[in-house]
Amino acid sequence: MIELKTPAEIERMHVTGRFVAEVLSEVGTLADVGVNLMDLEHHVRGMIERRGAESCYWDYAPSFGKGPFRNVICLAVNDAVLHGLPHDYTLRDGDVLTADLAVKIDGWAADSARTVIVGTPAEEDLRIIRATEEALEAAIEAARPGNRLGDISAAIWAVARDHGYPVNTEFGGHGIGRTMHEELHIPNKGKAGRGLKLQPGLTVALEPWFARTTDRIVFDDDGWTIRSADGSRAAHSEHTVAITDGDPLVLTRREHESAAGRLPAKNSCDVE
Repeated sequence: MIELKTPAEIERMHVTGRFVAEVLSEVGTLADVGVNLMDLEHHVRGMIERRGAESCYWDYAPSFGKGPFRNVICLAVNDAVLHGLPHDYTLRDGDVLTADLAVKIDGWAADSARTVIVGTPAEEDLRIIRATEEALEAAIEAARPGNRLGDISAAIWAVARDHGYPVNTEFGGHGIGRTMHEELHIPNKGKAGRGLKLQPGLTVALEPWFARTTDRIVFDDDGWTIRSADGSRAAHSEHTVAITDGDPLVLTRREHESAAGRLPAKNSCDVE
């Protein structure tokens, strides 16, 4: 059942969203050559504990996963893009790191992801990250009352086509609120004018992700980490968004992030 949120409930989600944004900003700053993924995992655990938040990932056990997820953040490197299980890996110059975080505060969830480059950026990596950010902003712009879910999917797909990236539809956006995953699947490819009509109070996590040369995926032996099937590098951008009577409200917007989704901070995709 789809649950529309009141303005007061959306504000409570916004509190959570601001914290998620703060954590992802810090992860992006800390991600550097020589840093181990488990160092980032433990740093985020500390931030969650100090805030009194609750990880949405710890003990998460969906049908596609291999046992309960026993970490608080997803960290995926290079050709890995979704559900990256933190492990003993030391970041190298030029690595592409995707960090995905969902937590609850006082019973309300928010979910966001960003991809950053560690050290020296390659133009091809900058391009795919920027494409996911552009697609996310296009999806947000389509998240208006009177539009339909298909308008969001079509907006993401249009950006992918413009950049020449194939689109996987197995994993995409979703409803969010009292839990990380509520009713609604929002594929990253679709036709405008189709699907559920959007209403004020609907809260969704929009998350375009692309791999350079394939729409097929494979799972690591850990049963969680999803990679591009051909080993091509990938990127992922995500925000939690509330549909209002006016403009869409991005609940996980990071400080200093522009309307194009980009951050000027070190290790962001804007490194020249």
